[in-house]
Amino acid sequence: MISRSTIDRVFETARVEEVIGEFVQLKKAGSNFKGLSPFSDEKTPSFMVSPVKQIWKDFSTGKGGNAVSFLMEHEHYSYPEAIKFLAKKYNIEIEETLQTDEQKEKMNERESMFLVSNFAKDYFHDVLLNSTQGKSIGLTYFRERGFREETIKRFDLGYCLDQWDTFTKEALQKGYDLKYLVNTGLTIDKEKKQFDRFKGRVLFPIHSMSGRVLGFGGRTLSSDKKTAKYVNSPESDIYHKSKILYGIYHAKQQIAKQDNCYLVEGYTDVISLYQSGVENVVASSGTALTSDQIRLINRLTKNITVLFDGDAAGIRASIRGIDLILEQGMNVKVVAFPDGEDPDSFAKKKSDEALKNYLEDSAQDFINFKVSLLMKQANNDPVKKAGLIRDIVTSISKIPDSIQREIYVQECSRIMDVSERVLFSELAQIISKKIKDSSKIKYKQEQSFDILKKQTEQVDEIDSLFILEKEIIRILLLFGNQETDFIDFIEVKDDQGMVHVEKETYTNQISKEMYLNLQEDEVEFSNEIFRSIYYEMIHQLNQVDKIEIDAFINHPNSKISEIVTSVLMDDEKYTLSDWERKKIFVSESEEVLSKLVTDAILNLRRVLIDKKIEQLINPDINSSVEKTDLELIQNYTELKKRLYSKLMRVV
Repeated sequence: MISRSTIDRVFETARVEEVIGEFVQLKKAGSNFKGLSPFSDEKTPSFMVSPVKQIWKDFSTGKGGNAVSFLMEHEHYSYPEAIKFLAKKYNIEIEETLQTDEQKEKMNERESMFLVSNFAKDYFHDVLLNSTQGKSIGLTYFRERGFREETIKRFDLGYCLDQWDTFTKEALQKGYDLKYLVNTGLTIDKEKKQFDRFKGRVLFPIHSMSGRVLGFGGRTLSSDKKTAKYVNSPESDIYHKSKILYGIYHAKQQIAKQDNCYLVEGYTDVISLYQSGVENVVASSGTALTSDQIRLINRLTKNITVLFDGDAAGIRASIRGIDLILEQGMNVKVVAFPDGEDPDSFAKKKSDEALKNYLEDSAQDFINFKVSLLMKQANNDPVKKAGLIRDIVTSISKIPDSIQREIYVQECSRIMDVSERVLFSELAQIISKKIKDSSKIKYKQEQSFDILKKQTEQVDEIDSLFILEKEIIRILLLFGNQETDFIDFIEVKDDQGMVHVEKETYTNQISKEMYLNLQEDEVEFSNEIFRSIYYEMIHQLNQVDKIEIDAFINHPNSKISEIVTSVLMDDEKYTLSDWERKKIFVSESEEVLSKLVTDAILNLRRVLIDKKIEQLINPDINSSVEKTDLELIQNYTELKKRLYSKLMRVV
């Protein structure tokens, strides 16, 4: 694991405007920067970066955070990957926390395998572009496939010389350990002799989501029928073919931006489509689609469009993956190419615009596609038709969302001219086979209904508390460390026993004023995240006598970081529209700090008192309102009037 000290150095050193500036064109806007959202298509800037606060906010999608969270959102890095990216950018040495010898050895082995794989990628690419055999055989092949120079470089395509051990010798000479050459599958060690696995093949490096080389796919250029057309790297500690998609590294940004992923079968399908401007495309690399691969796409989008080869075998293979996609709660569309065509060949025959138009116009919902396909196979045979109906309903049963299931049943009924009642009956039977204890499911459904009913009844109360609790957190984040003058009205008796209200002014730190009042009322935040933030603030006040905002911006809990960033950046939103230039001036919160704090506390008290009165007026079933309760209600109502008086409102 990366040490805490390394993470702290990264946060201290990284400049959010520099990091984001590599991906988004930013323009100065007062003390901030603004630009077009990298997460949505827009013409008016809604993306803002604050160098002072070292945070960013995308007002079009609601996303926000620090430099690390931006890399996680935009580049889809994991947290450690984002830290490592920034450490490399700012030349920070990464320290690892204490590990067992076994853990260190395992990590060192994996890292060594990554280093060997990266060397192999560079070596094969250099052979392709610069060696006589590489250019005459490998490069010629890629050019004949229509791949342009920039495409070949972007995908790091390569070639392994048609010689037994040239690569292995070069790697060993460069100091790479034979153990890791064998473990990655690049070298075959047999009877104390070493051979290059990919001898005489053009190579397609397979990258992880973050761009690290995991393995290779090698295609033979030999016409020998005994030679396997494709050979992949074997399974290893870094390469699991069922958990990776070819092209995901190059496609991830466009998948997220376009909110759709095109799924094809082979390496050349991906490259041809990408070269034609369809960049949100990945391949299952000739393997059957797996749940892990689907979850990889699910990190980027909920929408998958499966591109079928025109031949019957390609269609059957792709259809098997649809049920898996549906089980993950994904939305599926399909595109079929003309008979005899695949994405690679079709892309070469069409202009970029014609290809994109075909993909958009030909995409149809999986249910329509599957029904039309199976209906042809049934050929009006009643037995076959009954079988395909079960096939369709089985697919529908995979969908976790009950509303979607119902809509698909209705659509299936319309297309196949079968009553909804029959289809729903079949669906119920299929689902009941999966669920042994139907009574438990019924109980859970009833519970869900009761919870939903209670939530609906309490929505106004929850919304009010959420808004007020968020306002308190906002005040503490923005002004908690400041001091201001507060006014208190106290009742005093004069010599004649008459009660007078006198104004008393005192100075206090805002965070301490909030804490004293909330502690006095024994307030417990209803929102879990707000509660966590507040408790950490109180801990900071007890330790260092101030609230440390950076600790929340860079918080390991992404939900806390996101909310804090959102609160801090909301005050900057008006600068996006350049209101000052338009002679629109916003009152500064600092000018009315005392009132801001007092109103927040009083309003929270008011809502909590309303809640208490409601509980007293509507006691549990079979219990009556006691006299003491009536007195309490009267006392709370009187207190409520006094609060409204302070808030200058009328009951």
